[in-house]
Formats: sequence, C-alpha cells, structure tokens
Amino acid sequence: MASQATTRTRTAKRSRRRWSLGIAVDWFFFIFAGLAAIWLAYLGLTETFHLGWWAILSAILFWVLLAYLVLPRLHRILTTIYVPDYFIGRTRTSDGLLGDPVNLAFMGRAEQIQGAMRAAGWTEADPVTLGSSWRIVLSTITRRSYEEAPVSPLFLFSRQQDFAFQQEVDGSPGKRHHVRFWRCPDDWLLPGGRRVDWLAAGTFDTSVGLSLFTLQVTHRIDDDTDVERDHIVRTLLESDPTITVDVIADFSSGYHARNGGGDSIHTDGDLPIVDVGSTASSIPVAHVYEPAAHPETAPLKRPAFESAERLLQRPGFDPDMKRPSSVVAGASLVFLRAAAGLIVLADIALNWAEFATPDAMDTDDAATAELVLVVFAAFMAASVLLDTVLGVLIARGVNWARVTAMVFSTISISTSFVDWWNDSAEEITINTTLFSLGLDILLLLALSSRSAAAYARRNERR
Repeated sequence: MASQATTRTRTAKRSRRRWSLGIAVDWFFFIFAGLAAIWLAYLGLTETFHLGWWAILSAILFWVLLAYLVLPRLHRILTTIYVPDYFIGRTRTSDGLLGDPVNLAFMGRAEQIQGAMRAAGWTEADPVTLGSSWRIVLSTITRRSYEEAPVSPLFLFSRQQDFAFQQEVDGSPGKRHHVRFWRCPDDWLLPGGRRVDWLAAGTFDTSVGLSLFTLQVTHRIDDDTDVERDHIVRTLLESDPTITVDVIADFSSGYHARNGGGDSIHTDGDLPIVDVGSTASSIPVAHVYEPAAHPETAPLKRPAFESAERLLQRPGFDPDMKRPSSVVAGASLVFLRAAAGLIVLADIALNWAEFATPDAMDTDDAATAELVLVVFAAFMAASVLLDTVLGVLIARGVNWARVTAMVFSTISISTSFVDWWNDSAEEITINTTLFSLGLDILLLLALSSRSAAAYARRNERR
C-alpha cells in the first residue's frame, strides 16, 4: 500500500512538472507572438511611405494589424498581470479589459429566463459567426433590421456569456437594448453570502464607433447603465406579474468608470435579483421594484469564491469542446504555407533546366548544381508533406502538432528579425519576404491564443 501511494505521489509530481513546463512554453509563444505582431505592424507602417497611392491600402492594413492583432494581444498580456481574476462586479472583454458592469441577478432555470425574456418582447441574439458578423455589418450600414444581431463576447467566471437578448431600436442594429447572461458556478455565492443562479449585464447601444483602447469597430453604449437595468426589469414585470424582484441596495459602491470599449459608465451600485422560477429564493423578496428603496437583508456569512481560470491555465476536461476559430485559422495558415511550397516545387519542376545551372546554384560545377537543386527540392517536398500533416492534426486539436508549428514559425521569425536588425539580408518589403513573414506571425498569433491552447488540451484531466 505504501509503495502504491509513493508511486501515485511521484506520478502526480511528474504530471505537475510537465504541466508547469507546458504553461511556460505557451507563455513564451503567447508573448513572443505579441512582440512579433508589433514588428509586423511597424514593417507595414514603414512600407506605406514607398507605395504611392497604394499607401492608402497599406495604411488600412496597418490599422487592421494594430487594432485586431497587436493591441488585443498586448492588453491580454498586461491585464493578466494587473486585472484581478475574482468577482468584482465587472465583466471582462476577450482582451482582458474590464467590461460592462454586472447589474442584474436572476433566479430560475435557463429556459425559464429565456421564456420570460421572449414574453417581455426581447429577442435572443445569434451566436457570433462569420456569417452573423457580416450580416450585422451590412444591416448597420444599410440601416436594415436584424433583430437577432449577435453581441460581442464578454467574460465572467472566465467564460463567455451563455446567451444574450436584445431589443432593436428604430429598425437598425446600430441602436439596441441588450443583456448578457452567465450561469453562476455551483456553490458560488455573491459577496455577502447571497446565492443566485445567474448574473447579467445590461447596457444600451447608442451608435457604432471605434474602441478607445483597441481602435476596433464596436458599439458605443449609453453611460447611464442603471437606466438600461431598470428598463430590463420593468419589461419583465409588465409582461408577467408573477415575477418577483428583490434589490440588494448598494451591492457595490456607486462609481464612474469606462468599459472595455472606452465608453463612460456610471451606476448607483444596486443589484436587482429577478426571480422567474417557480420557487422563491431563500431570502424574502420585495414584490415591487423600487431602485431607491433599501430593503434589509440578512446575508449568509459565507465567503464568495470563484475558482480562478487564469490565462493559459489547463481547461476543464471537455472532449466535446467546439473547435474555436483560432484553431481553424491556424490550420488554414499551415495549409496555406504548404500550398506556397507546392507552388515553389511546381516552379522548379517547370523550369528545371534553368535552375540546375552553376550560376543559379552559385557553384562552379554543373553536377553539383543539379545535386544542390535535387536536395533543395527534396527538402521543399518534405516541408510540404510535414505542413500538410501538421495542418490536419492541428485542426483535430493535437497539442504537439500545434507546438511544432509554432516552433517552426518562431525560428523563421527570429531568423528574419536577426537578419533585418543586422542589415545582413535584403530589405523586408511586399515585393520580397513580408508576405511569408506575415504568414508566420499570423500563424503564431492564432495557435498561441488562449482558445487554441484550451482546445489542444481539452482531453487532459487535472
């Protein structure tokens, strides 16, 4: 028995060491990809000064790189260090920035909440996909109705909202009421000891603009989030008089702040608890919602606890996890690299006589030149085969394939940077190696993301 216990202890220690190494490796790639993205944005910016009218297109490309790759990755790295990873009454954006305030709580099952929201005139939002994102862009530009328009992901308890509802205004998704819902973890309590089933964040979109912190196109919200909170509760009560509402007055101190898009927000700190379930909560509720009222409560003296899901920490065992877009993008970029290799091989095959010359291979002997070309072609063929295999395995969520692809990209990026820094290679431009360098950096950004790491480790148990 003692021998078996000792063996289990050693196995557990080895597992922890392996996992610590895996965390360190992922952290390295995550930070390296961010730094490489900054370099890529700089190269894109300097290229705009040499392109004439094409500089307009290059400037747009620079903005895309900065807003959607560089700044989000930098925010994710920095906010992991300084933003608390426990419940503070605020959501977080996918970049780690503090988002909208949590201003509602619910009791009841998901289907009860969804039924109550629909009865109150709300429409459930579509999930964010390429198709729904393109549709909301067109609907906003043409001011056409899209009642199921998706809402951007916000995170609470280290996960995206479970579902969201909205009310369109003036027949355009540019203005809308919307609220996101998160299921609370089992046995989790609010600060002060109150138990609720769901938390929610409701805000009102006023227009479309640029984020102050990331420069991304996003919705701007009305700064008085309490008005939207009260609107949501009022529509529910008007549609179903059996719904009851309690208020934790001064749940948080009233404050002014900014959300993840840089919009001003302010709230009085009250937290309505909406009970749509058939069974009332354990603490008596007020049947009339009065934001100014301060009902007495008797909170249970138990600490609020939230299990931390830190960046790049091992996710829970989830073999049925849906393949994230970052994995699809990473695998596609690996296949694109393989396709580029095939093009090179085809060019060599079609122009073999031209390439297999001493001048082309920088040698003095024709036989040596042909041998060098054969070796190079064999190397390219092996690279194409390897990239094809890696692409398939990455799409299937195999972690070692993901890490291998990132290692190759890191070596390629590092070599290019050293040559560029020492001026020992030709200048990196659109006409030379900027495209292939950008491909490697985009690949590294996709595969080093949190979602890609979680998908690759979805079958690992703690």
